[in-house]
Amino acid sequence: MIGAFYEHGLRGGYVEVEYADGRVTPLAAERWLRPIEGDEGVLARCGGPTLDVGSGPGRLTVALTRRGVFALGIDVTPLAVELTLRAGGLALQRCVFGPLPGAGRWAEALLTDGNIGIGGDPAALLRRMRQLVRPGGTVLTEVCPPGSKSSVDRIRLRYGGRAGDWFTWATVSADDIGPLARRCGFPHVEQWSVARRWFAALS
Repeated sequence: MIGAFYEHGLRGGYVEVEYADGRVTPLAAERWLRPIEGDEGVLARCGGPTLDVGSGPGRLTVALTRRGVFALGIDVTPLAVELTLRAGGLALQRCVFGPLPGAGRWAEALLTDGNIGIGGDPAALLRRMRQLVRPGGTVLTEVCPPGSKSSVDRIRLRYGGRAGDWFTWATVSADDIGPLARRCGFPHVEQWSVARRWFAALS
């Protein structure tokens, strides 16, 4: 059901994110169909085989492919994978916590567009990423601005009077990513910001 709501958003439909505390925000999934200011700083740091986790419609996977960098996107939503393939990228319908090709050999892995929140447990996700990238490899992740609060929320998607199932999603502040990364096996953390987006390279 979550995938169906997300696919509706990718097709341009209006989808909302409802929080258990009553907050409601638009999903605006169509923004992931085109380049976003700040992407270049991530792309420029990818020099070897790159795994794009939660790749959505594949804008970063495709951009890397066009630059001659081998990239594989993974996403749990069939339409997202289909859109990536149509655009010339390589993608599989997979969950990051399941079996994946190249585990332990990826030079870089991406967790952009809030995907550090996948599964609602950033520590578990980063430990999994540590297994996927090779020794000395880098995870490039997007985080919330300094001064914001890291959180784990219960959310669901809704549109047209229908609501999906509740699931957990996390956010990580730039203030917290360093200690979290070090606990998960990434001793080096570099942070930067572009166009009000905040990023961290974990290695």
